[in-house]
Amino acid sequence: WKAIREVTGTAPSDHGPIEVKAPIPGLVVAVQVGADERVVKGQGLVIIEAMKMENEMKATSSGRVTDVKVTPGQAVNKGETLLVIEPMSGDE
Repeated sequence: WKAIREVTGTAPSDHGPIEVKAPIPGLVVAVQVGADERVVKGQGLVIIEAMKMENEMKATSSGRVTDVKVTPGQAVNKGETLLVIEPMSGDE
């Protein structure tokens, strides 16, 4: 699992934004969050279809979506940034 988190850029972090990246090339089927939306750990973010299978990218920590870089129907390459999450401290 560690290798998957490193490839997708979704390893939990306490500092700075988290870039959620496509683990494989595919087609964006759905974007489940919008900019400025708060997300919680485990929440679905983006669904990518590859090789007739749907893969759901989930939040690895709670935070606020600061940038959504993809739209449904868009083709993405492995490692391409899908969205950016700013982690929230315990105070927020």
